[in-house]
Amino acid sequence: MMAAKVNERRLHGESVLTQSGRAEWDAHNARATMLADSTFKRDFPLLAGNPSLAFLDSAATAQRPQAVLEAQERFYETMNANALRGLYRLSAEATEAINASRAHVARFLGLDGKKDAHDIIFCRNTSEALNLVAHSYAPTVLGPGDEVCITIMEHHSNLIPWQQACRAAGAKLVYMYPNEQGVIDEAEMRAKIGPRTKIVSAVHVSNVLGIANDVQLMGRIAHEMGAVMVVDGAQSVPHFPISIPELGCDFFAFSGHKVFGPFGIGVLWGRHELLDVMPPFLTGGEMIDSVTEQEATWAPVPEKFEAGTQDAAGIYALDAALGYVESVGFEIMQERERILVEECMRRMGELDFIRLIGPQDPAEHHGVVSFNICGIHPHDVASILDMDNVAIRAGHHCAQPLLTHLGIGACCRVSLAFYNDRVDIDRLIMGLKHVWAMFHG
Repeated sequence: MMAAKVNERRLHGESVLTQSGRAEWDAHNARATMLADSTFKRDFPLLAGNPSLAFLDSAATAQRPQAVLEAQERFYETMNANALRGLYRLSAEATEAINASRAHVARFLGLDGKKDAHDIIFCRNTSEALNLVAHSYAPTVLGPGDEVCITIMEHHSNLIPWQQACRAAGAKLVYMYPNEQGVIDEAEMRAKIGPRTKIVSAVHVSNVLGIANDVQLMGRIAHEMGAVMVVDGAQSVPHFPISIPELGCDFFAFSGHKVFGPFGIGVLWGRHELLDVMPPFLTGGEMIDSVTEQEATWAPVPEKFEAGTQDAAGIYALDAALGYVESVGFEIMQERERILVEECMRRMGELDFIRLIGPQDPAEHHGVVSFNICGIHPHDVASILDMDNVAIRAGHHCAQPLLTHLGIGACCRVSLAFYNDRVDIDRLIMGLKHVWAMFHG
């Protein structure tokens, strides 16, 4: 039976859908299909092997599809050699694999796979990528009295490096704050980004509120003031397509493990003219052009920023992860996540002991729904849910200044991906009722 009311008219005593009714019917069926048991779980061995698990912590790390696991294994089985250093076949194949992945990442970010691939720098994760910018670029522009502008929403990975950079330079760290709807509006941007600002760095999607910041507008204002724009894309890359030319930023960072790739692989893209003049962050093997007893000169970008042996197998597996995302398609992923978030927020909203955190409009939540249960510590909530095989996150989510701004010490977070389904939400709701009953039964 269809729960929603559908517009209809009567013809010879029979119900006939009107045009608007047919649209509602189709929309209802599409929604039901999206919420049904996810066939995508079959692609993910951990999910397929644990059918009773409701994994709702994809913002911390996503699950890996079989294609990614096989790619990493295939590298070690068929081309395991140190890339860039050998003249023999295996080393050449490993080098080719890294180069192909670099070009793929560039295309994935809306860039030219040939012309812009050399501006893709592989590192361990988003944290290392942002530290690279803070340690290598910031000292070239920051001095006493200058300012770095960030948002109160930042993950610590995009906050602490700027604290350190400002402290070293005698500069000031300035914060942008959201309004009551969770939005950092243009007035706030212009009030905080000024003539002393040298760097603006902002999270694209908040890992607590799920809201997407208008980093494109931030970047335009930053450029008006002669500053550069750095974007933390850790939470945006898994949820919607990225076009760096459209964003107009100067640096962009993300982690492979959040976009269904392996741990230990991150990406930094930077404008070539900036990367070219920046000193290296790490030094050692493979990042040099020449070395004497007292001096060294650096290899060109990107090798200048990739000291030591790279995780070639992980880079190769990241290539497979991006290919998997493209095979599913962001259109399908976004639609599934939109409906899942709507359903999750609707059903959580029916529980009078739940306090939802962040925008009331589900469309503003990119896969993330944060909440608290009245009178029960988030750590207790997560632990009891784990007893019901429901995996969520609890704590400050590496965003303590944001939670302080919101007036809370910790919160629970459900983070959904396209592979989730109604069964996962059913288990969450039953688990939340179990939590409440244990304290108020």
